[in-house]
Amino acid sequence: MPHPSEEISPLPVRIPLVTQPMGVLASLRAARTNLLSIIPDIATRQPMVSGRTGKRWHMVMDPGALKRMLLEKLDNYPKSDVTKNMLRPAIGESLFIAEGAHWRWQRRATAPAFSHRNVSNLAPVMSDAAIRTVERVGAHTGHAVNLYDEMVATTFDVISEVTFSQDQGIDRSAVHDAIEQYIVEAGKVSLFDIFGLPDWIPRPGRMVSGQAMKATKSLADRAIEARSKRQSDGVPDLLDLLLAGEDPETGRRMNTAEMRDNLLTFIVAGHETTALALSWSLYLCAFDPAVQDEARQEARNVLGSRSRFDAEDLPKLGLIRRIVDEALRLYPPAALVSRTAREADELCGREIRPGDTVMVPIYALHRHHQLWVDPDAFRPDRWARGKVDRYAYLPFGDGPRICIGASFALQEAVLILATLLSRFRFTAIKGRDPDPVMILTLRPEGGVWLECEPL
Repeated sequence: MPHPSEEISPLPVRIPLVTQPMGVLASLRAARTNLLSIIPDIATRQPMVSGRTGKRWHMVMDPGALKRMLLEKLDNYPKSDVTKNMLRPAIGESLFIAEGAHWRWQRRATAPAFSHRNVSNLAPVMSDAAIRTVERVGAHTGHAVNLYDEMVATTFDVISEVTFSQDQGIDRSAVHDAIEQYIVEAGKVSLFDIFGLPDWIPRPGRMVSGQAMKATKSLADRAIEARSKRQSDGVPDLLDLLLAGEDPETGRRMNTAEMRDNLLTFIVAGHETTALALSWSLYLCAFDPAVQDEARQEARNVLGSRSRFDAEDLPKLGLIRRIVDEALRLYPPAALVSRTAREADELCGREIRPGDTVMVPIYALHRHHQLWVDPDAFRPDRWARGKVDRYAYLPFGDGPRICIGASFALQEAVLILATLLSRFRFTAIKGRDPDPVMILTLRPEGGVWLECEPL
């Protein structure tokens, strides 16, 4: 028997990875249930894994090779057709999907909207939404609360306020429902996509959810056109900033359709990923009460007698930021991304042919035994020991296509988590652990059910 001090602490929930080869149909069935279940366990121990499932594929976990893909040879590794086919009906040729020159001018035009100053100016919206969440959660004292549902509501509250703050006629719940429906249906890997059949062949799930998205696009178009005709008051919201944006090199501005597709991209990405980061952070705080108590003390010390946090508090909330970073390591929202090689190349000494699928299994990268100590353990203190390899940690991607809203998401997550920890003690419920499942994003299947004790 090991000495008590040598016993291995229980680990937070994780996904059992594949230990045996899978064929095309088995891979498809697994991917439709949980996309991460196709990742071989060896991907957490090797720099690169290759195979063939209908077509040649490679999974890359080596930081040097990832730097080559995401920075040095960016144009040779565009997003895969599977990714584009899933998302194009909802967000068109927006920043997330566009390639080459069409992507570059959009990035230049939208970048100012996400400057440090503009993101900091939106902190009061985030803190106000956090206070409303405290009131909702507090109303359920004595009952278990699904914090995943609460975080989705909170972050959609934020993103709708910073995009439609001056548009009282917008049915925000209809927008949310349409986006949620599309994510659930369109995110399921289609056999047609796996085999690269063209877009004009109908995908049944997307036909159903596409009607709701069509109505949402019309609603967004009307909001954009109405806003462009009137003067904005007060602190500009995201829609104001996007309307003012132009490519500094060409002077080009977005038309209504381009604006709408990017606005819907920001709405989807701006609440889904942050809600997930918060949900997993709360699960981990309940998993490790000692870390939770220390983080609560930090939050209360910083808040003092005030009612809410602001942007100036962020540098003082170091542990809470480390909890968010660790949650994003263990449960990255975009836990597997896919690229298609355009030209011949070499990664980790292995041949890459044009047309090969090159995947970045971020879930495996973040739990790689050669890159992380105790990779499956929840250890927020690891972030206080110095920098990790830049390409070993990719919750927001990297290189020129790093997520444009990363600073927005991190500021929002830290402010909301600090607010909640300062008001409640969160306790895990035995037998109600969430199940990490990835369809389009890595969600806590079954919810994050916790007891919330007001303080």
